[in-house]
Amino acid sequence: MNDGNSPKKTITLFSLIMMIFTAIFGFANTTVAYEQMGLASIVWYVFAAVFFFLPVGFMMAEYGSAFNEAKGGIYSWIDGAVGPKWAFIGTFMWLASWEVWLVSTSSKVWIPLSTTFAGHDTTQTWGMFGLSATQVIGVLAVLWIIFVTFTASQGIEKITKVSNFGGIMMILLQVIFFVLSLAVLFMSGFHTAEPIQGLDTFIHSANPAFASPLGMVSFIVYAIFAYGGMESVGGVTDSMKNPKRDFPRGVLISAIVITVLYSLTILFWAMSANWNSVIAKGDVNLGNITYVMMSNLGYQFGIHTGMGSAAAITLGEWLARFTGFDMFILYMGSFFVLIYSPLKSFVLGTPKDFWPEKVTKLNKHGMPAYAMWMQAIVVIVLILIVDMGGKNAKALYNVLTLMANVSTTVPYLFLVGAYPFFNMNKDIEKPYLFYKNKKAMWTVSIIVFLVLAFAIIFTLLQPLMEGAYTDALWTVLGPVVFGLTGFTLYYRYEHKVKKANLSMDTED
Repeated sequence: MNDGNSPKKTITLFSLIMMIFTAIFGFANTTVAYEQMGLASIVWYVFAAVFFFLPVGFMMAEYGSAFNEAKGGIYSWIDGAVGPKWAFIGTFMWLASWEVWLVSTSSKVWIPLSTTFAGHDTTQTWGMFGLSATQVIGVLAVLWIIFVTFTASQGIEKITKVSNFGGIMMILLQVIFFVLSLAVLFMSGFHTAEPIQGLDTFIHSANPAFASPLGMVSFIVYAIFAYGGMESVGGVTDSMKNPKRDFPRGVLISAIVITVLYSLTILFWAMSANWNSVIAKGDVNLGNITYVMMSNLGYQFGIHTGMGSAAAITLGEWLARFTGFDMFILYMGSFFVLIYSPLKSFVLGTPKDFWPEKVTKLNKHGMPAYAMWMQAIVVIVLILIVDMGGKNAKALYNVLTLMANVSTTVPYLFLVGAYPFFNMNKDIEKPYLFYKNKKAMWTVSIIVFLVLAFAIIFTLLQPLMEGAYTDALWTVLGPVVFGLTGFTLYYRYEHKVKKANLSMDTED
């Protein structure tokens, strides 16, 4: 029975896999990896998958199937394992960092769109009504947040439709990429554009900036973070048709496929992109690297099939345009999942009497629309401050990004740290159990916890090692400020409940 206050059970196994894909897999992560480490990045992506992504995926699958009717996703998971206070603080930090993601990405989303129309990024030249390029992007970002919030508040079906489309477009992009790369390899007589000289190519970075131990460690941390986002789909189990069976399946299928895809895609870049001639040029940056490399793939394919230089360049441009369109749709899919799922986990997971009634009330589509619009207002105010306020605002944006850097990952520490207690708790019914052997469960939990703690500590220390002391301060302050805010809010709530209970006792 659907009482209008519980979401319709519309999410299938395929929809869940597409949601996980759009939330985690980034085609652009592979081009950044290739730019930073060349083929040596594969080893570290596999390392991050084995010591972080896959074991955490198994834990999430257990959490999700045990708390399959919980509306609070990650909040309910931590609460069920170690209690409400830690769940509140951890989820608050996590939500705060996703808000920063919404602010930053609503401005970045226009780069792929401009590439779709122009063949390259033109956002820096946009101007309108006397506004600068940054201000125009700020206005567009505000309209984007309004559009996404409005559409997502119309029901989970809208979210699944967009993330399904995003997932299918991503599969299409991957297929085109693999086919063209293999064609280039075949037509060049099986010579890769990036020479492979034995094992050394897969161990030492092609990029001198990442050849040092410090550079290598910073890349490992980047690889671990490239797998982040699995927990953001935890809030949709109560909208699934068969969560006990399909949530673990969806998580495991996605985890294995994403791990293999990342490694294969990086390997295939070597077929068309020579590191020194394509990437070491001065005009390549992290914002346009994906389009530069796809454009080069189209050009190489054109040249190898006997096209003239001009025609090959045009083919490359069209491939870059298609990639831009594809990335735009993928961004849209991520937005639809992330504007709803983290907020829902927090608002519907936390104690009902923590919020005014309006906040937790669901609209006729089963969505916490009021809370979503409140979130939209906060994000819009931040966008306007950052994009309209000139140089100081840019500094604020950098500060926000630094503060969010670690905060997104801290909840994993809570989830992994709470996992053994959840696993050993006989009172929680667990339809799916991956870690049956207690010794293996403790070993995996400790290793994953240490890998995560190391990644977080290194992210905090890296700016110090590079002498960027203000960056270091903000990076450390992020989780501290968000954590203390969460703690204060929960402390006030506890105090209010105690007072209410006391007054009830005295009345009795």
